[in-house]
Amino acid sequence: MELIDAIRRRRTTNGPFLPDPVKEEHQRLLIELAGRAPSQLNSQPWRFVITEDRAKIEQVAAISGASMTEAMSNGTFFERYKRYFRFSQQEMDERRDGMLFDRLPAPLRPFTSQAMTPRGQKMMNALRVPQTLGEENRKLVAGAPLLLAVMLDREEHRPGELSSFYSLFSMGAAMENVWLTTVELGLGIQFVSFPMEVPGQWERLIELFKVPDDLELMAVYRIGYVPEDRRRPRIDWSSSERKRPSQILFRDTCQTPQQGWDDVPPPHAH
Repeated sequence: MELIDAIRRRRTTNGPFLPDPVKEEHQRLLIELAGRAPSQLNSQPWRFVITEDRAKIEQVAAISGASMTEAMSNGTFFERYKRYFRFSQQEMDERRDGMLFDRLPAPLRPFTSQAMTPRGQKMMNALRVPQTLGEENRKLVAGAPLLLAVMLDREEHRPGELSSFYSLFSMGAAMENVWLTTVELGLGIQFVSFPMEVPGQWERLIELFKVPDDLELMAVYRIGYVPEDRRRPRIDWSSSERKRPSQILFRDTCQTPQQGWDDVPPPHAH
């Protein structure tokens, strides 16, 4: 597969994985290519934990599902991220960013656009929507054959210093390598983010992975092979749109948006 093709096909996997274990050679390749990422002075600040232990994965899943339920119940998730929510294709076409909530179970659809209002929150809580979402999240994480925890060396990741920026930048490059490699290998990947949204839950993951004081747990991902049919999950959203060149690119100075590229087909590699 061409690299450019892999970049264009990169996606977050919102649906379930196959139950098949991730081949050891594929695990090794993911970590090797993560380590090929650039880092300041070749510091290589990243560290990883891979687990296939079912009990541990179930524990992470329970923490993630409970976190999602709590964040959705108390309204903090909607309040924090409401500027990214789109409730019509027209809005998504104009903004070309964020998440279009175009797939929800029929009983929830009438309340989608009211999710960010006090009235809508009460209705969703009464219908136990947060519990439904949390259970869906728990099942997705529990169904992963592999979890990947990403950490940074605190000797490199020192908040308030340039080293912190460098290490974060390097970690992002390493994880993009992982992400693109999953495309090549027929794998899917998704950030297990909800434990970050609720106070105290991330600390439970730190304890679960026995992260030492000299490392900082930065992210956890679920990874597995993707079914060929790739059916969308019962609760899902669309986020395939990308901003036009004129919305993100300037020519010479930030006062001159790029013109003439928006309607030109993307170039192909030769």
